[in-house]
Amino acid sequence: MKKSKVKVQIINAFVDNNKGGNPAGMVLESDFLSKEDKLKIAKKVGLSETAFVSNSKNADFKLDFFTPTKQIAHCGHATVATFSYLKQMKYVTTSQSSKETIDGNREIRFDGELAFMEQKAPKYIDVADDVKMVLKSLQLQESDLLGDASIELVNTGNSFIIIPVKNLETLKDIVPDLDAISKISEKFDLIGYYVFTPNIGNSNRDASARMFGPRYGINEEAGTGMAAGPLACYLYDKLNVNKTRLLIQQGEFMKSPSPSLITVDLKTSNNTITGLMAGGKGIVKSEIEIDI
Repeated sequence: MKKSKVKVQIINAFVDNNKGGNPAGMVLESDFLSKEDKLKIAKKVGLSETAFVSNSKNADFKLDFFTPTKQIAHCGHATVATFSYLKQMKYVTTSQSSKETIDGNREIRFDGELAFMEQKAPKYIDVADDVKMVLKSLQLQESDLLGDASIELVNTGNSFIIIPVKNLETLKDIVPDLDAISKISEKFDLIGYYVFTPNIGNSNRDASARMFGPRYGINEEAGTGMAAGPLACYLYDKLNVNKTRLLIQQGEFMKSPSPSLITVDLKTSNNTITGLMAGGKGIVKSEIEIDI
């Protein structure tokens, strides 16, 4: 007989100095839940993603991720939230773990209070023919873009269009056309857009970004690990940022600001990215019960 109530942990991932961050839902022992149950719970939780943890035969844990509207293969902040919780609650006592997803297994690593998730080496897809359409969906002009930098589709497990703008003021003032972004996201099978600038006046951070994912019910998100990975690769490969640990801030320009910090460690061989780990810190905020 199914349980009628499910406990959901609300965990803020990618907190910046223990503040802000991106809230995710997390449900333990979810083996008994159907896909329909999970979607219903995620919709009731109402956050951009909820992770459901169950037993795995070929990894330490199986994670399924749901937005309020559909299942998604991977989710950075929900992964960081989940494994931060599992580490803090002593479900994990080693410096490494692993997750099984619908798109294969991924390695998890811990560095102090930070939980990192594995992503794949980047794939770049030219979207030059659609630049005008992308700019229009953000109400931007070509003059708003960062000089000598191109708009690119980058995939490290999920696809995002990476859009470089010239400064923080431009980033802050973006007014997205969510319907247009959703249509473009459908065309390219995107999670969404990741708009960023490296010109932030902070030598300890490498970029500031905003993520728009209306195709998945996410108008704007505070911290997106699966987008920060592609951006870190873009910074290394396209903008020649010669470092293998990059710090990306996000969330400060939302209607309700929630500053987040995502750390990305790149694995390289002969200056070629062979993989990466994106991570941050998660803090439990509350526990709620959902009826199913």
